[in-house]
Amino acid sequence: MALSVGPARPAHDRRRRIHPAWGVAAVAFLALIGAAGFRAAPGALMVPLHQEFGWSTSVMSLAVSINLLLYGLTAPFAAALMDRFGIRQVVAGALTLVALGAGGSVLMTASWQLLVFWGVLIGLGTGSMALVFAAAITNRWFHRRRGLVMGVLTAGSATGQLIILPIVALLAETVGWRPASLVIAAAAMAVVPVAWLVIRDRPEDRGALPYGADTSYVAPAPVTGGATRRALEGLAFASRQRSFWALAAAFAICGATTNGLVGIHFIPSAHDHGMSGTTAAGLLAVVGIFDIAGTVASGWLTDKFDPRILLAAYYFFRGVGLLMLPQLLAETVHPSMVLFIVVYGLDWVATVPPTAALCREIFGERGTIVFGWVFASHQVGAAIAALGAGVVRDTFGTYTYAWWGGAAMCVLAAVLSMAVRVARADAVTP
Repeated sequence: MALSVGPARPAHDRRRRIHPAWGVAAVAFLALIGAAGFRAAPGALMVPLHQEFGWSTSVMSLAVSINLLLYGLTAPFAAALMDRFGIRQVVAGALTLVALGAGGSVLMTASWQLLVFWGVLIGLGTGSMALVFAAAITNRWFHRRRGLVMGVLTAGSATGQLIILPIVALLAETVGWRPASLVIAAAAMAVVPVAWLVIRDRPEDRGALPYGADTSYVAPAPVTGGATRRALEGLAFASRQRSFWALAAAFAICGATTNGLVGIHFIPSAHDHGMSGTTAAGLLAVVGIFDIAGTVASGWLTDKFDPRILLAAYYFFRGVGLLMLPQLLAETVHPSMVLFIVVYGLDWVATVPPTAALCREIFGERGTIVFGWVFASHQVGAAIAALGAGVVRDTFGTYTYAWWGGAAMCVLAAVLSMAVRVARADAVTP
């Protein structure tokens, strides 16, 4: 007598137990880890380069400033290139540029070469994998949980800093900055095959709907036209909206007070107060730990509350932290410094999910490209602050005035965030 095993489960039920969007998001998270670590590494290498070549803080800050500027200005064009040619092609090319920049830097003998390797190559490479990459994955592959997913992918930036920066700092202090640069190059190339095998441009490429979409979902038409034209058209459209300028100005201050000031100059400033580079890098890594929690929580909050209120709160608390920082730096790590690291970590890029949500809400299908331009302003602010803080240090012999200036800017960013109008700009198509 035959045994009954019950009705067979439909094949599509077995295939779809885990939506493919989660696999794509996981690999995107891995790629963003790499990009963040490569971008943060120069802060740990500035002191060794000064000791070997005698290059001034201003010169090295200029290289980092070029890096940050290109990192931002590349973003909207990278978003358009992803629309036109595909996400994985752009990501693979970007990681290759990072590897060339990091690996080629070991051959440097003059400061202008620093501008090429650190500034141009790594700037273009990491810029092509900026947070517009996270926005593209979120907007294409997810219909629900967008705020949460954007928060998790943004946290990849913190995780990259957490994993790579302490390793780079330790290598730079023990075996030299050249092996540290080669570690960055190898890590970049290791991500390329994984991204190529797993990432696809849209759910339709896997025969699926976006996560959370119902059967009424209609896939957008394929993108046509040049990437440059689409990027510039997106800027022209957004620039007619006052909310774009408020978002862009606030996000420029965000970049100035994270990547530009703390990300680049915290280690040299701590060194001025007698703290070792490894200890300072470890504190930045702790920022990364708490940034993961803060950014994921920010994504969850963005799905539930007014993003403008969240942004105003984030900028206000960041300003308070910067105002207090000059009194906290010392040769040893005191409890007050630990408190600063925790608060600043929770706030580090918590601004990204609500900013991306506002771009999507206000600018519709063009939201990813518009976010690319808003992110470009983030990096313009970071570049100006990176160079400006270096000049302040060389001029006054201290970073104190740079930290206080950042605190004042955060207050302005909080005001600008509340000035954003959430009414949808006219209906548009990509």
